[in-house]
Amino acid sequence: MALKIIVCAKQVPDTNEIKIDPIKKTLIREGVPSILNHDDANALEEALKIKDKWPDTHITVVTMGPPQAKDMLIECLAMGADEGVLASDRALGGSDTWATSNAIGAAIKKVGDFDILFAGRQAIDGDTAQVGPQLAEKLGIPQVTYVQEFEIADNKTDITVKRALEDGYELIKIKTPCMLTAIKELNTPRYMSISGIFDAVKKDIPTFNAEFLGVDVDHEVGLEASPTNVFRSFTPAPKGKGEMLEGDTEKEQVDKLLVGLKTKHVI
Repeated sequence: MALKIIVCAKQVPDTNEIKIDPIKKTLIREGVPSILNHDDANALEEALKIKDKWPDTHITVVTMGPPQAKDMLIECLAMGADEGVLASDRALGGSDTWATSNAIGAAIKKVGDFDILFAGRQAIDGDTAQVGPQLAEKLGIPQVTYVQEFEIADNKTDITVKRALEDGYELIKIKTPCMLTAIKELNTPRYMSISGIFDAVKKDIPTFNAEFLGVDVDHEVGLEASPTNVFRSFTPAPKGKGEMLEGDTEKEQVDKLLVGLKTKHVI
């Protein structure tokens, strides 16, 4: 039995280059390079590791975004994925997580049956960690989030994962089909190969518009159908300048620290 894996990925702005318009209080995206979302790269890598073990595994990467998101899909293909699908339409623009999961869920149904649905825990441009769980609910499949370790049995059905928690972890057994969201501790994503790049640019990447997806553009996707929206974005106020405590011994440094804290009435 050949495994069919779908990986949900997102093209995001490089957060190291992000700036905010001081007047409009919105993100300035013009001229900002776009990258494959970090956690999604971990999700893809885990799918590729399965393909390394069972070469007949088929990996499809699904994304929603503007036409230039195809560049990110090409990167995923160059890393080793078999197929890429882009859900793109002006009617999908402005979708919040609920509307986004409606569109991506519709795209996944168009792709067909699957055994494992991988995604990153969250996107670095939103940090909501909501789309993955929403997809699982709408597709009617079990899910495990924050996957730190992954193991699949030779029967290609039984999966054991370690789920990271704030104060420990859980060991969970789950069967396919299922939804898993990855965190960075899961693995180290591989680089694109030269041969993979040459093969990737030759592949056709289909674009699914709203009509093909069969979504209601008035009530299921887009800005108007989104029950939540971003009120404004802002940069945190810069912190005050730090103070270095000097001294020949640790005791001198601690004494100076105590004096400073008492002067500021902290203690």
